[in-house]
Amino acid sequence: MSLEEESPVCRHYRVAADMLGKRWTPQILRGLLSGVTRYTDLKEGVAPISDALLSDRLKELESLGIVRREVTPSTPVRIAYGLTAKGEDLAGVIGELAEWAERWAEEPATR
Repeated sequence: MSLEEESPVCRHYRVAADMLGKRWTPQILRGLLSGVTRYTDLKEGVAPISDALLSDRLKELESLGIVRREVTPSTPVRIAYGLTAKGEDLAGVIGELAEWAERWAEEPATR
């Protein structure tokens, strides 16, 4: 079956996997599930991610409408990140995936 002929379920899965499957993205989302988080706290929770990569992933997630950036005009300026409704809707998916990994990640592969 070609990509043009694939079922809508496969097509939607592929879109979701492309959005969320990049390195560090699941850890960033997990870090934001507890609420609005400052950049530095998020970086500590996702260590050892580099500043450049964390910044890139946050920009990508913001452009996808999953993460929102909150700027507090103070001295110094405070920047925090939180999940949008679209991002909060991922909580169940992330929880289910974590439970699946806990059950099966350590199992040896069988044929």
